[in-house]
Amino acid sequence: MPLTGIRVIDFGRYIAGPYCAALLADYGADVIRIEAPEGNEDRYSVPVADDGSGAMFLQMNRNKRSLGLKPGSEAGREVVRRLIRTADVVVANMPDDALEKLGLDYPTLSALNPAIILVTASAFGSEGPLAQRVGFDAVGQAMSGAVYLGGADGTPARAQVNYVDFTTALHCAFGVMLALRERERTGRGQRVSGSLLGSALAISNGLTIDHALNGVDRGMMGSRAFSSAPTDIFATRDGWVMTQVVGNPIFARWAALIGRPELADDPRFGSDIARGEYGAELSGLMAEWCAARTTDDAIAELGAARVPAGPVLRPSEVLAEPQVAAARLVEPMAYPGVKGTAPIVRTPITLSASAKAELSPAPRVGEHGEAILAELGYDPDAISALRRDRII
Repeated sequence: MPLTGIRVIDFGRYIAGPYCAALLADYGADVIRIEAPEGNEDRYSVPVADDGSGAMFLQMNRNKRSLGLKPGSEAGREVVRRLIRTADVVVANMPDDALEKLGLDYPTLSALNPAIILVTASAFGSEGPLAQRVGFDAVGQAMSGAVYLGGADGTPARAQVNYVDFTTALHCAFGVMLALRERERTGRGQRVSGSLLGSALAISNGLTIDHALNGVDRGMMGSRAFSSAPTDIFATRDGWVMTQVVGNPIFARWAALIGRPELADDPRFGSDIARGEYGAELSGLMAEWCAARTTDDAIAELGAARVPAGPVLRPSEVLAEPQVAAARLVEPMAYPGVKGTAPIVRTPITLSASAKAELSPAPRVGEHGEAILAELGYDPDAISALRRDRII
């Protein structure tokens, strides 16, 4: 596998750091998750297992090994130092002052291992008035303009999925690949830095460019779009569908489908941005068309006309969607104390010449601690002493 032989020490929490490390683990990296001996708080969010481990934890930490450790003690710091000397990458999504307190800042790490790559993901970056403040995904969403634009009836609305966290993880994993490539040339590591705010602004950059160059302060759009129409959610006889009509050819096909082919020649609707200005009117026409059909019928007709559309699915319906099964996006993962198996969606890319690592379950707290410490040169008596002193 592409990353076989790469060791990653994962001090990450919640999503941005752990998911970055999970992406690396999927393609062969040996990822060691470091958490408190009793487990970190992010392990227990939305519990699904008898031990309290949560849904997101199972996703974020597949294919990793776990070492329960108190890194703040001198004995714990020595374990960390030994780990760093054997590692290629350290992942830690925390502010700089926390990194320094734990001895995970880049100067300290590079003194131990000049080839080390440190990957950090903070809320706001390492400079500026908010640099030392904490933040989560929704804060990045809110500060990007997307929450305002997605609002309706005067109330902003955030997305229920943590897309800023996941995008930050993707950017950081991309940074790891760049740093590994550069290390092949120079032999030295470097620091890769990402932030939730930076990722949120990158995703929403089209909105800020629009305002900077067009001077238009777009209002709340709800599920509609200012740059195309009809892009919206529509009720059918038994559910909802989402359409995204972008480009003149698709608009012409949509107009013909609903029995209004003359709309394609209407000068009011001559471009995507013009149609966006009349989004409410076009959504009204589509709403009438959808209201007379079931979701299945609407999707079938839209698909035959090659108009982008999909059903609005509940989480309980997603895995039953035939396309999800056909695309083989989901793999079952066992975990102690879970009823059945967890449906894990791994890195959603494939390489024509390289397979993913075989899926292994997220680890229990400290599950691999003794094996990892033995690899670092600790004998059984030393390991017992660390356990007795509650370092591990």
